[in-house]
Amino acid sequence: MRGTKRAPHRRRVRSTVVFTIVTAAHDIAEFLATRRARITPEQAGLPRYGKRRVVGLRREEVASLAGVSADYYRRLERGQVSGVSELVLEALARALQLDDAERAHLMDLARAAGRAGVVSPKRSRPPRKRIRPVVQRLLDQIEAPAIVSAVHGDLLAANALGRALYAPVFESPEQPANSARFTFLDRAAPDFYPDWERLASELVATLRSQAGRNPYDRNLQDLIGELSTRSEEFRVRWATHNVRFHRTGTKRLHHPIVGALTLSYETLTLDADDGLRLALYTAEPDSASQQALDLLASWTATPEPTERRLRGESRER
Repeated sequence: MRGTKRAPHRRRVRSTVVFTIVTAAHDIAEFLATRRARITPEQAGLPRYGKRRVVGLRREEVASLAGVSADYYRRLERGQVSGVSELVLEALARALQLDDAERAHLMDLARAAGRAGVVSPKRSRPPRKRIRPVVQRLLDQIEAPAIVSAVHGDLLAANALGRALYAPVFESPEQPANSARFTFLDRAAPDFYPDWERLASELVATLRSQAGRNPYDRNLQDLIGELSTRSEEFRVRWATHNVRFHRTGTKRLHHPIVGALTLSYETLTLDADDGLRLALYTAEPDSASQQALDLLASWTATPEPTERRLRGESRER
């Protein structure tokens, strides 16, 4: 079996604990501290004097770069953000060299704290769990693999080719079907994802971004609680406080029927369905991956043989 040394732990336990992902003050404190620790004085354009006892920048150095007092920055890094202005947060983002995803995350966490000077977050309605018929009809008319998912990774709908491409996730014993749940709890995940380490880190960074943006999402809280309880690999990555946008990229898969594929993907939001997104996958024309997709498409016309083939692959493992 490929990748067994990275195989996630698959202990059959359902967590009923709601993991406290976000207390906004704690998350802002941890986020600022981890971002400060990764920047050296040289990267920040500061001289290095003598032996340093801290990793990265000192608090006083961040304060100087952001144009605030050292005492004020210390309070911010303790999570005391009430009354902080957006100008100060922008200055911190520049001082800590945050990218777009990190800057948005800092703003999201500050809004979640309900601080003065910034509009408090709206408690958005729960994402739709049922796919509207028009969305399913559109999916069925798309030739490329297409999947609709919730922001926390539940796979809610797909066209025939999308379901066949992600059959290991849809058919996983770890249900409901969810990209992060499959990645960290199903032993088949490292076989399906040759770049499991990178993908796992990116998934957690995406979930961390969503947790800052949607701190009151019970489904997201429950998912992170389950993964934190059952997966050490998840816990280690969650503690890094890394964040990212999940919009476009390239993904390598090893499908149990057609083998290796390298696919590009684009993620689009469904504006009429709050919290839902559409992912589309494509291969380079005339490539081996396109040939594999074409072969997989031929299997979708005969679903029973496809299911039997997948079950046969599972027994061989």
